[in-house]
Amino acid sequence: MTYGSAALREAVLRANQMIPATGLAALTWGNVSGVDREAGLYVIKPSGVAYEDLTPEKLVPVSLETGKVLDGDLRPSVDSETHRAFYLAWPSVGGITHTHSANAVAFAQADRDIPVLGTTHADSFSGPVPVARHLTPEECAVDYELNTGHAIIDTVGGDEDAQGMPVALAAHHGPFTWAATAQKSVEYAIILEKVAEMALKTLALNAAAAVPPHLQERHFKRKHGPGAYYGNPSHT
Repeated sequence: MTYGSAALREAVLRANQMIPATGLAALTWGNVSGVDREAGLYVIKPSGVAYEDLTPEKLVPVSLETGKVLDGDLRPSVDSETHRAFYLAWPSVGGITHTHSANAVAFAQADRDIPVLGTTHADSFSGPVPVARHLTPEECAVDYELNTGHAIIDTVGGDEDAQGMPVALAAHHGPFTWAATAQKSVEYAIILEKVAEMALKTLALNAAAAVPPHLQERHFKRKHGPGAYYGNPSHT
């Protein structure tokens, strides 16, 4: 029996291949998953396997309920339990990406939110990209990856909040992004990395830089919500 449809495995494979293609991670420092809620499972990149060696068959199917591997002899990404926490908390999420992209990681390591400094940020995210709360020693000692997910969920909020802010930073670790599809979650990871790079450069030039709230709100709402008018439906 093959767990996870061919279409889901192909989509998750292509999404994982976007990570090295877009320069989001060195070596194997990133992973993408996609969920099949009807089947009660998600498929995720295997731990430590090079992107160029990935095939649909090598993706690891994991039970959404238990976190157990359903088939095969490969171990899932070490971040699998973080992915599972998001899927359980946020019903709208269909795909998740985690990378160690350098600029976003810089903010995570500095334990600093990525501030809204311009319209590029506001086009995609409803406010500053948050750094999650710190884990306790007990949370690090037991179920570390699952607790990493819980810390981000505690910081972001419920499903509606996660749709408006589909990105967050695990403190001293790195970025996680999520969306309705695996591919879209990678696209958010690309946007996040670019926004982080722009923020670092902006703050180097002007540490007091800020965008007017009304301009920030305008840019977010023209792409999101009932009154959105950016783009064309057949090309989204």
